[in-house]
Amino acid sequence: MSNEKEVSEEDKVTQTNEAIQEVQGSVIESEKVSEPEVVEHDHEEEISESVDYSNFSKKELLASLKQLLETGKYLKIDSQVIEIKSHFDEIFHKEKGAALEDFTKNGGSADDFEYRPSEEDRSLFAAFNEFREKKSEFLKEQEKNKEKNLLAKNAILDKLRELVDSEETTHSINTIKHIQEEWKKIGPVPASQNRNLWASFNALMDRFYDNRSIYFELKELDRKKNLEQKLEICEKAEGLVGMPDLKDAIKILNDLHEEFKHMGPVPRDDQETLWSRFKIASDAVYSRRKEFYDGQKEGLKENFLKKDALIKKLEIDSDYKGSKIKDWNTKTKEILALQKEWEAIGPVPRENGKEINKQFWGLFKHFFQSKNHFFKELDEIRQTNKNKAEELIAKAESLKENTDWQQTAGQMISLQQDWKQIGPTPEKVRDDLYQRFKTACDAFFENRRNSNKQVNKEFEQNLQAKEDLIKKIKEEAKGTGLSESVLQEYIARFNSLGFVPRKNMKEIVHKFNEAVDEYVKNLGFGGGEKDDFLFRLNLNKLQSDPNSNRVLNKKEHGIRKQITDLENNVTLWKNNIEFFASSKTADKLKIQFEDKIQKAESEIEKLKKKLTILKEF
Repeated sequence: MSNEKEVSEEDKVTQTNEAIQEVQGSVIESEKVSEPEVVEHDHEEEISESVDYSNFSKKELLASLKQLLETGKYLKIDSQVIEIKSHFDEIFHKEKGAALEDFTKNGGSADDFEYRPSEEDRSLFAAFNEFREKKSEFLKEQEKNKEKNLLAKNAILDKLRELVDSEETTHSINTIKHIQEEWKKIGPVPASQNRNLWASFNALMDRFYDNRSIYFELKELDRKKNLEQKLEICEKAEGLVGMPDLKDAIKILNDLHEEFKHMGPVPRDDQETLWSRFKIASDAVYSRRKEFYDGQKEGLKENFLKKDALIKKLEIDSDYKGSKIKDWNTKTKEILALQKEWEAIGPVPRENGKEINKQFWGLFKHFFQSKNHFFKELDEIRQTNKNKAEELIAKAESLKENTDWQQTAGQMISLQQDWKQIGPTPEKVRDDLYQRFKTACDAFFENRRNSNKQVNKEFEQNLQAKEDLIKKIKEEAKGTGLSESVLQEYIARFNSLGFVPRKNMKEIVHKFNEAVDEYVKNLGFGGGEKDDFLFRLNLNKLQSDPNSNRVLNKKEHGIRKQITDLENNVTLWKNNIEFFASSKTADKLKIQFEDKIQKAESEIEKLKKKLTILKEF
């Protein structure tokens, strides 16, 4: 508030009234002659703390905008909302531009590009629309109120005219005071009517005081009363200098300025002194605020160094390439922890704000783009696996009512093996897919169990028969006259005995293998013959497996791969020997390599012999 302006206007009012008093018996007939209106200045900008939104993220801008909307002061916050909108538009267009650039780089056409705002973007748009709507409603309401206020003030003018034209009574002074209070309480009116209303009101007030010859005495009393009240305001302002909470002190000082501004004039001799005292108290509070902001400069520099250190950490992880969901989730937690650190640090010097924010959020965005790319590829794999799972479920469901127990069981087991090889499926349907597949499999095996109670009895008999055969093999293994053909016959008989109860399967196979190993050991096979015989025995046992063809093909493939790897190694070692120089060290290495070559060639011959045996089955 400018005190010089206030003094100047009050002086004009006083000079006008003195001139009126000098003209005795004169009556001001025109209501357009008015006391000059005191120009009021809004101290809101002077005493409120300005906010620099240039370093704010969208999340911070949204929070600030919502906080401003909560004040309900739509005209006072208008400039701040515009500034927030400007910074948000800058961020939004940069993000949109980056998205368009990525889209075109990936082969997309700019005409096909459609940018989808984020949740924060939509929230900000909604908040801006809310502000515009509420501001518009507020202005409309103000206009309505102004029209109501116009009617109210015109009614007061009618009442004042009646009072001015009436005879003086003992109640006139109280009535005029009441009229003044009513006039003061009524809010603003349309601007086009404001000047005329004030002119009429002031002219009528002048006539009232002039007619009663007590205007100046009453005015002086009012000024003295205003002086007392403004002195109290000065004392309150002076008490704010030592107030611990600077934010509260500024708020209270705002309120005191409003009160000081709207209070009436004081005696002219006290005007300058009074304003000087109030200004000194205000400046003392402002000086504390300046010291506070100056002290923040070092803190801003420290914040810059901290944020720069976080950017260096983020640079290391922005190009992260993980192969597992768990690894990506772990790294994401680390990145989000860096984000929290960043947001907790606070503002940096304005000149560094845009660049350092651009660096951090650029790296942050790049990491999540890589993560999204990984999960997009993973989703495609999961969708493919889902289709495979659906196919296996359909097959299992088509077989679950089949009563060809042996063949269907083999097919079901094969489907279960294929299920294990599918890989990950979409998480939201994973349990459902598994439950459907399991239900189909369980239904078949449950049907088989229910229909094979007699078969279970046969399984027990088979178990006993296999136990007796194992016992016989062990007993013969301790004697003489052991025969390879007899052992093969025992193995064939064991395999032909059929199934045993599931709970005894592993145990009976283990016992049988021990008996066979003991028999073979006592047969007296030497070296390669023993290996070949054991290999044949192993193949014989594999033939009893329902999936024997697939198992034998897999074993053949493994042997061929071993042969190829060994042959490649032999070729490499032979080439290396040719480059050895003549020295003691080289000779030792040469001997080592020749030994390795000899062993490898021997192993190749053994594997080829196994391959020949495998072809017989």
